[in-house]
Amino acid sequence: CVRCMHCINTMPRALHIGDERGASILVGAKAPILDGAQMGSLLVPFIPAEEPFDEIKAVIEKIWDWWMEEGKNRERVGETIKRLSFQKLLEVTEIPAIPQHVSTPRANPYILFKEEEVPGGWSRDIKAFRQRHQR
Repeated sequence: CVRCMHCINTMPRALHIGDERGASILVGAKAPILDGAQMGSLLVPFIPAEEPFDEIKAVIEKIWDWWMEEGKNRERVGETIKRLSFQKLLEVTEIPAIPQHVSTPRANPYILFKEEEVPGGWSRDIKAFRQRHQR
């Protein structure tokens, strides 16, 4: 869905616009001359747009701060995201990962977890592991 509103215009009785007012935040779009327009990645599917727009400003300021620190000279936000990963942007903005953030399914079956992400954690001794798995 690119949120063009075409489906609502063609079926006004079946689909109607709701009462909530808000915005979706997409990051990393660009329109180069040779490649054609590229859609941004969905960061926030819905955020309420109510005066004084503090929630929206907070998300945008976190993105700007991260981009200013991590981005290279003349590097776009989308290029920074591709270089450092979308997951890093989610961690910085403190937005929980949701299914809408997945652009394509995984190509490999391996999922690497951080120790603090696993409930109960795990105990491991790196020296004992290396002794068992000598080269």
